[in-house]
Amino acid sequence: MEPKTLFDKIWDAHVVNKIEGGPSVLYIDRHFIHEVTSPVAFSGLEKRGLKVFRPQNTVATPDHNVPTLEQHLPIREELSRNQVETLTKNCEKHGIPLYGLSHKWHGIVHIIGPELGITQPGMTIVCGDSHTSTHGAFGSIAFGIGTSEVEMVFASQCILQPKPKKMRINVEGNLAPNVTSKDIALYVISQISTSGGTGHFIEFAGSAIRSLSMEARMTLCNMSIECGARGGMIAPDETTYAYLKGREYAPNGKEWDRKVAEWKQLVTDEGAIFDTEYTFQASDIAPMITYGTNPGMGIAVDGTIPTGDSLAGSDKATFIKSLDYMGLKPGEKLEGKKIDYVFIGSCTNGRIEDFRQFAQYIRGKQKAPWVTAWIVPGSKQVEQQIREEGLIEILEAAGFALRQPGCSACLAMNDDKVPEGKYAVSTSNRNFEGRQGPGARTLLASPLVAAAAAVSGVITDPRD
Repeated sequence: MEPKTLFDKIWDAHVVNKIEGGPSVLYIDRHFIHEVTSPVAFSGLEKRGLKVFRPQNTVATPDHNVPTLEQHLPIREELSRNQVETLTKNCEKHGIPLYGLSHKWHGIVHIIGPELGITQPGMTIVCGDSHTSTHGAFGSIAFGIGTSEVEMVFASQCILQPKPKKMRINVEGNLAPNVTSKDIALYVISQISTSGGTGHFIEFAGSAIRSLSMEARMTLCNMSIECGARGGMIAPDETTYAYLKGREYAPNGKEWDRKVAEWKQLVTDEGAIFDTEYTFQASDIAPMITYGTNPGMGIAVDGTIPTGDSLAGSDKATFIKSLDYMGLKPGEKLEGKKIDYVFIGSCTNGRIEDFRQFAQYIRGKQKAPWVTAWIVPGSKQVEQQIREEGLIEILEAAGFALRQPGCSACLAMNDDKVPEGKYAVSTSNRNFEGRQGPGARTLLASPLVAAAAAVSGVITDPRD
């Protein structure tokens, strides 16, 4: 039998029909929805006189533009309030489980899926959100889809999808202290560029990847699309099973044993062929930070912004435009540069381990007085853990305040907007122009680099 990649095994098991010379009809195990990309899909379904085919396979939560303060009050902003109310009505009408603002399981869609055990190895998972790739950390094929495709899944529990090419990215060796999976992601993207993964699905492998916790793996897979890939995945192992065991929707009893035996087959076979392969050494990776307006414009936090001398034509023009927007210069160092905002949260770094790292660094220190910090848990369960573990006392003693769950300043669809010209060290996933507010200047980093900046008020190497 021809050796198969992990991706091939899951994809092939879900192909309902293959169109000759065209896409496959792919069965979808789990469909996550939120308030922004679902209303038009529901409307299209109703115009065709259709119902949601398998509502039990869909899970809903509002997250993108919900407020992160006073969630017990009606949402003030009209569009946001309408979207959340519409999601609630549509879920009630079609019998879809909804974890709304008042629910104990409310949170960002890509955080509640894993923490509830809804996300499992071997699944196909989609959502009308590009960072659905997060769920690939469990050894699943997870990717974002458009509104018309959301409607397609509602109607048939299937989707038309061309099969991507396959890429493997190996990271070997041991990460240095204070280097996190966010740094791996930013380093890899800086090496292969924001288009380096285009047309591919990435499997992350190697000893450094196997050493990561599940939450760290989710951060890495979350960022996989920032190099242009369709998604990212990591083969399930004992770390995966230990994380899932006992969670609300995880299998239990004999069914658990049966599923684990299945999941253990979800590995790339020896000799399986990838279209593209890279290998990086963990020892080469330092705490990272971005300086430009795409996630590929990243350097070590103690490094120097490139001069751009090797660039030409449109690449050179884009580089200069990006630095002009950021108010930075070629050859400049970022370390020591004054910052204005810090954001901890998002589906990239809004899990409990991220807040533990942040709290550990700031313990006994004080927030710089000129820094505005938004500390936003990714879910109600994370918020509860922050309180139960005593992290809230560490945060408050250092001058920080905890907000309520939501996507928040990641994409500034609610009130959490960085003002024009201000610098924000952000643990989110994108630093595009205006992503965190019109004219906002975003510097992507790990929770540790963000913590160091929040305390010192300037970009600081956490290794110091």
